[in-house]
Amino acid sequence: MRITIINGPNLNRLGTRQPQIYGTRSMEQVMVDIQQRWPDVYFTYRQSNHEGDIIDYIQAAENEDGIVLNAGGYTHTSVAIRDAVVNCACPVVEVHISDIKQREPFRRISLLTDVCVKTIIGKGTDGYQEAIDYIIGSNH
Repeated sequence: MRITIINGPNLNRLGTRQPQIYGTRSMEQVMVDIQQRWPDVYFTYRQSNHEGDIIDYIQAAENEDGIVLNAGGYTHTSVAIRDAVVNCACPVVEVHISDIKQREPFRRISLLTDVCVKTIIGKGTDGYQEAIDYIIGSNH
């Protein structure tokens, strides 16, 4: 099984960026936990602060078993990332560490939710594991 995890802008600062919202765990720590929990799954991790890179990552992973996508701030603004998800051949699960529905009004709108197979919000970094569980369960 192959799963790609894609993070958008500013998520490279996870663990130090606004820890009261995003927690204190780095993405490196999250990825170690993920690989230990699913040692037989091949994970690819990608992060970019650039919209086009995220689109390229989605397109490159479309033949895998699934994508876990935290598009960060692009969730609320990027029709181009939405279009990449629509045209993706594999299931895409949207993840947000914080509860975007309880944040600023502009963050409450996701351009991705209705084109992803599942959306997980407000579960902290555990949301990534929930997304992986969903993808694995959907591929049996």
